[in-house]
Amino acid sequence: MFQDRYDVVVVGGGHAGSEAAASAANMGMKTLLITMSLQNIAQMSCNPAMGGIAKGQIVREIDAMGGYSGIVTDKTAIQFRMLNMSKGPAMWSPRAQSDRMRFAETWRLMLEQTPNLDFYQDMVSGLIIEGNQIVGVKTQLGLEVFSKTVILTNGTFLNGLIHIGEKQFGGGRAGEKAAFGITEDLVRLGFDAGRMKTGTPPRIDGRSLDYSKMEEQPGDENPAKFSYSDETKPLQKQRSCFMTYTSPEVHDLLREGFDRSPMFTGRIKSVGPRYCPSIEDKINRFADKQRHQIFVEPEGWDTVEVYVNGFSTSLPEDVQAKAIRQIAGFEKAKFFRPGYAIEYDYFPPTQLKHTLETKLIDNLFFAGQINGTTGYEEAAAQGLMAGINAALKVQEKQPLILRRNEAYIGVLIDDLITKGTEEPYRMFTSRAEYRTLLRQDNADFRLTEKSHRMGLASENRLRRMEEKKKETEKMLSFFKETSVKPEEANLVLEEKNSLPMKQADKMFKVFSRPQLDLNDILQFKDVKQYLDGNQLDDEIIEQVYIQLKYSGYIEKEINNAEKLNRLEDVKIPDNFDYDKVKSLSYESREKFKKIRPATISQASRISGVSPSDISILLIHMGR
Repeated sequence: MFQDRYDVVVVGGGHAGSEAAASAANMGMKTLLITMSLQNIAQMSCNPAMGGIAKGQIVREIDAMGGYSGIVTDKTAIQFRMLNMSKGPAMWSPRAQSDRMRFAETWRLMLEQTPNLDFYQDMVSGLIIEGNQIVGVKTQLGLEVFSKTVILTNGTFLNGLIHIGEKQFGGGRAGEKAAFGITEDLVRLGFDAGRMKTGTPPRIDGRSLDYSKMEEQPGDENPAKFSYSDETKPLQKQRSCFMTYTSPEVHDLLREGFDRSPMFTGRIKSVGPRYCPSIEDKINRFADKQRHQIFVEPEGWDTVEVYVNGFSTSLPEDVQAKAIRQIAGFEKAKFFRPGYAIEYDYFPPTQLKHTLETKLIDNLFFAGQINGTTGYEEAAAQGLMAGINAALKVQEKQPLILRRNEAYIGVLIDDLITKGTEEPYRMFTSRAEYRTLLRQDNADFRLTEKSHRMGLASENRLRRMEEKKKETEKMLSFFKETSVKPEEANLVLEEKNSLPMKQADKMFKVFSRPQLDLNDILQFKDVKQYLDGNQLDDEIIEQVYIQLKYSGYIEKEINNAEKLNRLEDVKIPDNFDYDKVKSLSYESREKFKKIRPATISQASRISGVSPSDISILLIHMGR
């Protein structure tokens, strides 16, 4: 039934599992993806959207690394918006509304066309361990599959428990059973386990809604896309989303059901996502707020099903129905499915190395919600990196670890491994200290070369990136070398309330004035001539504009990153004996022993570790 031995076995077919299987197989590994339902590969269990603040940057990074999420999103998008455009480019974040059914279908078809990848539908119920090394997995049907490495991407399925009001039943998500056996095996092996919770809103029949009572939210006039490849094109037509609001009446009706809510009766004991709270949690925590936003998101091009973003709940169905029908536009709402909460097992990620391999068991990798994260994008990023590092381990090559100044993916993994998480972890731009470097527009510059070296990004991708870089640098040089005269510049400067020029100056200096935007710059005669003579696409022009406007900030962050990277290069041996360093504080010593930081830089980021303890460590290591 199976080949003798795989290089990589991936358990779970969600966003993490799909990216893990794709990256390992594309690196030449004989890979098997085992999932409980082949129909639900890369299912969007929650909202039908990819990207958003900081998450959009992650999807672009996955794409630059040769992952599939960006391409699948572009191919199945029904709306595209660039968020935070009123802020600086470090905050610009792409987001796409997706066609839920086509998204999963496209993922499956792309995986089926990936060489070296086999599939099998079954539940993995146990691990095969020899010594301190994993050698395979056991399935519910009693089959044993042997592999050099195993990646667990179990999502919300490990001992999953669904709550709707007083009712609770086992399940990994609506209509699918939970997975048993893996948690028990891992705990027996000495892993620490915990419980987390997430929730999802009701799904409603869009034909029963009155959109005239809501605010329309169309997509961008000139939509961009996620993938840097020429395999996808920007949307030509889009579907609108809509926005409405709750009211005090809605809140009162919801409160009536609080005594039957599993959140308030103590049936749910685990921690949910702070930044995506349930509607009952919002009403409880923000009791002074008269209303909350509700986003009405279509689930596809042709389906009538809509997702009620902002109304995540585990209240009884009758309470959900009564309250939602008090929302403007929802007076006659018909339910496709009530909202529910789900509790599941996770494993605190401080038990992992930066490669996402576990410290306790060799060749065993964790990715996605098993590590305490929330969100498709965070899961996909971990899956990609676990797949890459499992493949590199099999090939006996050096692992790939992205640093905090190289990618949001690097920030995500370092945060998890170094700080751990006691609540579902979600990425934000504020988590990245080098966010001016980690923009959505330059992920290809940062990561394509690394990906190409591993055989993931194609030759065509590399050439395209190099051409874009060359044209960007060429145009920036033109701005630095070409002067503009006061008589031309002052017409624009006066209109923008910027001080007029008294003598000619280089374009780079004039155009970097904060009052001038891209449209102003494109009005200049020499710029028009340059663009006429060099057919440049919008990506290059945007790149030039950002580097022109933010060169000072970018330079500063590069210098800061270089300083930190010196500490990143100071490795701490795996077997370092912290007990011998008597002058370390007790708290730092215990945290170092638990987390086993790989470098001095990582040690300095552990919460509760003081700068003096880092100095003591450096002195002890002869620095």
